[in-house]
This record gives sequence, C-alpha cells and structure tokens, in this order.
Amino acid sequence: MSIQIPSHTFTKIHLKALRTHSLNILFTLSFTVFINTLGFAQGEIPKKGVDLPAVKTTELQVNTIIDTTKTDKDIPLLSEKGNDSTTVDSIKVKPLLSSTVSYKATDYMSYKKKESKMHLYNEAEVLYEDMEVTAGHIILDFNKDLIYAKGIIDDSTKLYKQRPVFKQGENVIEPDSIVFNTVTKQGLIYNSVTEQNGGTLITETTKKVNDSVYYLKNAKFTTAEDLEDPEYYFLIRTGKLVPGSKVITGLTNLFIYDVPTPIGLPFAFFPLTKKQTSGVIFPSFGEDGNRGYFLQNGGYYFAISDYFDLALLGDYYTNGSYGLRVENKYARRYKFRGNLAFRYENLITSERGFPDYAKTTIYNLRWSHQQDAKANPNARFSANVNLGSQNYYQQSINQINLPSTQNNTLASSIAYSKTFLGEPQVNINLTASHSQNTQTGAINMTLPTFQGSVGRIFPFAPKEGTKKGMLENINVQYNLRAENRITTTDEFFFKSEMFDDAKIGAQHTIPLSTNFKVFKYFSMSASANFNEVWTLNTVNKYYDADEEEIVTEDINGFDSFRTYNFSTSLGTTIYGMFNFDKKKQGKKLQAIRHVIRPSISYNINPAFDNYYDTVEVIDADGTTQSEYTRFENNLFGTPNNNYSSSIGIGVSNNFEAKVRDKDSTVVEPKKIILLNNLNFSTSYNVAGDSLNWSPIRVTGGTQLFNNKMNINFGATLDPYALDNNNVRINTYNIDNNGSLFRMTSANLTMGYSFDSKGLSASRDENENSRNERLLSGGRDDDLFGVSQDFADSRFLDDDKDEDKDEEPSELYNYGIPWNFRLAYAINYSNNARQNEISSHSLMFSGDLDIAPRWSIGGSSSYDFKNKGFGLTQLRFQRDLLSWRMNFTWVPFGTYNRWNFFIGIKSSILQDLKYEQRRKPDEGL
Repeated sequence: MSIQIPSHTFTKIHLKALRTHSLNILFTLSFTVFINTLGFAQGEIPKKGVDLPAVKTTELQVNTIIDTTKTDKDIPLLSEKGNDSTTVDSIKVKPLLSSTVSYKATDYMSYKKKESKMHLYNEAEVLYEDMEVTAGHIILDFNKDLIYAKGIIDDSTKLYKQRPVFKQGENVIEPDSIVFNTVTKQGLIYNSVTEQNGGTLITETTKKVNDSVYYLKNAKFTTAEDLEDPEYYFLIRTGKLVPGSKVITGLTNLFIYDVPTPIGLPFAFFPLTKKQTSGVIFPSFGEDGNRGYFLQNGGYYFAISDYFDLALLGDYYTNGSYGLRVENKYARRYKFRGNLAFRYENLITSERGFPDYAKTTIYNLRWSHQQDAKANPNARFSANVNLGSQNYYQQSINQINLPSTQNNTLASSIAYSKTFLGEPQVNINLTASHSQNTQTGAINMTLPTFQGSVGRIFPFAPKEGTKKGMLENINVQYNLRAENRITTTDEFFFKSEMFDDAKIGAQHTIPLSTNFKVFKYFSMSASANFNEVWTLNTVNKYYDADEEEIVTEDINGFDSFRTYNFSTSLGTTIYGMFNFDKKKQGKKLQAIRHVIRPSISYNINPAFDNYYDTVEVIDADGTTQSEYTRFENNLFGTPNNNYSSSIGIGVSNNFEAKVRDKDSTVVEPKKIILLNNLNFSTSYNVAGDSLNWSPIRVTGGTQLFNNKMNINFGATLDPYALDNNNVRINTYNIDNNGSLFRMTSANLTMGYSFDSKGLSASRDENENSRNERLLSGGRDDDLFGVSQDFADSRFLDDDKDEDKDEEPSELYNYGIPWNFRLAYAINYSNNARQNEISSHSLMFSGDLDIAPRWSIGGSSSYDFKNKGFGLTQLRFQRDLLSWRMNFTWVPFGTYNRWNFFIGIKSSILQDLKYEQRRKPDEGL
C-alpha cells in the first residue's frame, strides 16, 4: 500500500490530504522512520565511505511516495548518539556519490529498498559537483553507482518529452537518454545533440571517457539551424570529440538532405576552439589562361596573442607568377587598433621565349591606425597609409582590387598631435603625407610637416565678464609651419634620387585681429598679418651669351623674406518672410523665408620690390631686362611685386519654406529647404589700371526629396571680352556686342539615393568591403563596384539576426526590397571660346531582392562625352541557409571577368568550397 501526499517539512507535516485520523498516525510514523533511516535532507545524498547522518530539519519541496507496508525491521537503522547511553549498531549502506548532491522533482520521489534505487519523476533535476542533469525521469542506482536519465511520454499527445539535458562545465548535451557512472565519471549517451563553437553534433551513441574526451559512433556534424532536417551534414562513422577543441574522425563524407555525395575523406579534423589559434589557410584552386594552373590565398595564420596576429598568404601560378601578402591586425581595448598589410606580386605574361613574354613586379603597402579618444585626450596619433606601385590596382590579379582600378590618386598621412593646456594653449602637429597620381606617376611627399600654434591672447580683455568693443576684442596669435617637401616619380620612389630635389622651408605668421558691432546691426572685423618665410632653397639667374639663354642655378643656404597686409570686412544678416493666405484651408505652402548675408571687404597688399632682381638679356633687338625673385621656388609663395588695393563683394542666400504637414494631428508646419545656399562673389582692384573686375563666381546647392537628393552647382561669369587671340581685353563683353557676362565655366553634380517605400534593401554592404575601398583611396559608396573575395569570410555580407526570424510574405512579389543610387556630373568650359562639355558622366548602382533569399545587384557608369560605359559589375547572391552561392560578372572592358563561388557560411568549415573564375582567353 502506497500513499502520495505533499510534505513541506520534516517537523511539520500537513495532513489535509488524508481522510482518516488513523491514516494520519500511520503515515506520520512510517514517514518519520523512513526519513530517519535514509538520513536525507532535501537536496542531500550521503557521501561515500561514511555512515548515513541523522535526519535534519529542512523544507522538502516535492511530493513523496512512501511504502507504508514495510516494517521497521525492513529499514536499516542509523547509529544514533543521544542522551541514552545505549548505542545501537548500524548497518553500513553503500553510498551513491562521493560528494553532496542536490535533486528535486515535480510529481514524486520514490525509494525502492530492494533495488536500492531512487526514482525522480517529472521535471527531475540532479546537481552533482560540476554536473547538472535534468530530465523527465531520473533513476539513482545505489548498488551500481549509476544515474539513468530519460524523457517521459505525454499522456495526451503520446509524444516523448522532457528529454535529458546533461551539462558539465561549458558542455551541454541533449540526448534521448543517459547512463552515467558516478565513480568512474564515464557514461553512455544516446541520440545526443551538442553545440560546439557554431557547429552541432547529432550523435547516435556517445561514450564519455572523461571531462575532455568523448567517443562518437554514427554522428552527424553540421552548422545548419534546422536540426530536425539539416540541409547538409558530415556523417562520422567513428570519431573522437575534445569539447571546445576539435573533432577527429575516421571515414567521413558529405550528405546533402540525407543523400550521400562522393565528397569525403578517410579521416578528418574539425577545429572547434573558441579562441584564435594558429593554423593553415586552405588555398583556392583554379586555372588562368595566361598563367596556367594556380593556388591562391593559401598560407598560414599565426595567433600570436590576444592583441596581435599575423597572416602570411600567397599565390602561385605554374608559369612562374606568384604573389605574397603579409597581413596583420592589432588592438588594445581603450587604447588603439589598426592593421598593416604588404602585398607583392611578380607577374609573368606568356612563356619565356615567346614575343609577348613580359615580367612585372608590383607592390602595395597599407597601414591604418586609430587611437581611442579615451587613451589620451591631449595627444593623438593616427595613420592612414596607401602607397606602392603606380599601376598596382590596375595590374593586380586579386579581385578585391576591382573597384580601386578607377582610383586616380593614392594618398597617405601619418600624424601626431599634442596639446599643452594652459593660458595660452599651445598645439603642435607633426605630419608625414604622400600623394601619388596613378596616371602620370608623379609623387608629392612631405617628410615631415611641422605645425605649431599659440592660442589667442586678448591683451586688453577684462579679467571677468564678456569682451565688448574694438579694443577689448583685439587678439594676437602665432602660427608656425615647416615642411620638407619631396617631388619625385614612381621610377625613383624609395631610392636616393628622390631626395635630390627636396625643398625645405618654414613660415611664421602672426595675425592681429579684432571685431565689433557698428550701428547695432553690422558686424565689422579688421586684421593685420605679418608673415616671415625661411627657406634653404633659392635661385640665381644670369644670361649666358654663348648659349644665348637665361641660366638658372640652385643655391642651397638659409634665406628669408617678410611681408604684411591689412584687411577689413563689414557684414550683416537680413531676414525676410513672405506669408501666404492662411484662410485658404487647402493651402499647403504657408510661408517662404529668405535669409540674405551681404558682406563687403577691403584688402591692401603692399609691393615688396626689394626682393626682386633683374637679368639683362642681349639679343638682336638690343638689351632687355627680365625681372625675377630668388624665392620663386619657395614652398610658401613669393613676395608680392605689385601693389593691390581691392574691394571684395559677396552675397549669400538661403531659401526655406513652411508647408502643412501631411499628418493632420501635427499643429506646427514642416520646414523644408528650397536652396541651402546661393552665393555670389567678386572683387574690384582699386589700384589696377585695367581688368579691375574679377570674374563673378556663383555657387549653390540644395537637398530634395527628404534629403535623398543632393544638388550642387557652380558657374564663373566674366564681364570682359576676348580679342581674336582669345586673350582677355579691357573691354566689357556687353560693349563688344556680347551679353552682360561671358560664362567661362560651369559645373553640376547630383547624387540621389532611394529605396522601396517602407522597405530597405536586403543587405547593407559589408563594412570590411567598404573599408577596403576607403583604405585603397576609393569612394565611400559602391558606384565603382564592390570589393569581393568570396573565399574570404571578411567580405561576406553580415547576417542580421532580425532577418533570420522573418517569415517570407505570401505577397513577396508585391513588396520587393530594392535600393538605387545615382551620381551625375557635368562640366562646361568656355575660357577660350571652346564652348564644350569637358566631362559628362552618370554613375549608378543598385540592389534588388527578387525573392526572400535571392538578390541581384550591379554598378556601372556611362560617359556621355566619349559615348561608352565605364567599369560595370553585376552581382548575384543566393542564400542557401547554411551555404551561400555568389556570382559576379564584369561583362566587358579591360577588367572583364566572372567568378562563381559556392561554400559553407560557417567559419569553421569555410574551406569546404568550390570556386571557378573566368579565364582571360574565354568568354561567358
């Protein structure tokens, strides 16, 4: 006979569930004897090798089944010591565990004495040392030192539920059932599912040898999310698992939707570590029509430390071409981060002995370093270096360089700045810069540039309060700029010859300025500037009668000159508002606001004739004089030789509108920009004899369609006419039977980015792909194409968790996500009556999701002047759940190519891939 009741404490038992008083007494006696016999407190099991302890008063949170038919003689007694001097002999009971265990169950706990087994049923849990087992049914076998765990059958659904979950340390296993030996710490696990660093092992039988070794039989290894029906897996007949480290297997082959494939190996190794580790980078195989068979992007990765790593990569072609790449990343939290890469390629075309045989070596060095703003607020170091061979990006065989083939300039900058706090504040900046034209090969470098400045000093300002008036606002500064500038070509880059024409100089500037109000509404400023230039490079000129030419010789030595000037300006701001009739209810446009900022300035630049010399030239016409200054090759300009006194005039305009918001609940009108700026500027030389007016420069810009379209324009208007030789003459164009102004140049640029309403494109571009273009000197957008290397997981589109949970719409074709970008530019030239469009182009790119996991994209440009398309790239991507498929195609032009790739997304299996590239001697 068994009775099941809830029991809350050993000292106080609620007997409401019993129907008779006699049953209450019988249960109380039986329960007390049973608990004292086992010596179990809630959540405790006796330790190995000791007597069972006496009962403790502890709250029991489970329902207990007690067999009340057993007598006191059937239950072993405990050794007890109390006030009675008589000692009762105890019976040693074989313990189950060697340390304290906690356990619980929802329905009941039952102890069977003959079998020495404890049964825990429904939501059972056992905690022992670092092990945790939860299951529907757990059995503790005292005789065999075993723990059995399995699920239970749901009475209503007849489904197997509450499968065991076995946790030990960081390892989690979810099998159908478990047998675990508490003494040997070994066990058998049936039909288990365990996750290991992004991969999942579904194993028929697992033998746990110890905490770090598991033997597998008939296991499936996959990275699929759907474990009930994985789209692919590797079938492991026999294997060994070291949790958090690796899986070593015997015969293994790939199954796709339970269909075996011939892709397999007699043995395999799957790395599972969560830490970065050194290892081999598996290369890509292929064939190139000009260079033969190849291995690409293979090498070795060195995990040197948590702050520093190194990758050595290489390419090899059977015709002798090869490429080497050294890539490094480093980071220190709250300090700095950066990367360094050096790429070298030795390219051979055709075969030795053939007329088209050629050999070229190209290289590229890149370094990016960013300092965390928290590291040192008063000192900062940064680097952004991109230098190398003039035609590296155009000739490189690496496809990630495709967008960079359109770059015309390589630029670098390394800078260190420091601020010395105090009154006045002192700032210093040390910079090394580099600019390289990929078309001409010209290289300009500064090694280095030093800039120093002392903050503004207000000698007449009050110690407290605001500065008012002209005198109190007088301030003085000091600025210093020193340079060592090198001009060379790609031929002499990094050779001693590059320093032959180096120029060294320094410029000291002391500006003295003030500002104040005039007639309440006008702001006036005045400034005087003193400028002193030091140089080590001057020239001397003389006439060579024998050669009948002027000879210029370079002189190395210290020299200097000093100049000064004066300027003042007066300006104000005028606001105008035009309100429309608000009584008209349907009126959307409510008001137009116009802001005008006129200004007038006056500048005086004296003539410094003392720095000029003359050279007498004797020819057939007699003796003439040629004027020159020895500072003409100076880094910071030459002293002014002509006195100028000019008046500058400028007007800037801003137009805004107030419109009624579409939302009727919004009371305030919405402000939109009509013209962000419309500026006019010109000047008049008072001291000049002719051509006193400078051309009028007109610039403007605005944003339309919720700032998605940017428009900027400009034009130059010349009031003077041209003679028959297209030279400006001192005659107004209108007096020469022309218009009031002659347009000499004009430009218009426009950018437009838009997407499907309420939807964004399926993917934002991968950040690493964007950074690759920026570090290479490319555009911030993808109008020149996207940097892609399908075999490199860094250039994959980042998966977004929110996208994984989205269910495809049944009306997907009605709301296809897309985005589109445009960039338009046109330039007009008419300086010498050429009246031509100098450049006219349109660039465009876009992405389109044709299905939930299918996307296409492309980028191209069209040159209206030369009537041809620029670099065109078409992209296609298919998300195959655990796999991905990519195809990119450049259909025509110098860089025409195509690349097909299919491989596993997961980084631990990224070497399982197939990639095929277009051969130069074949078409698609």
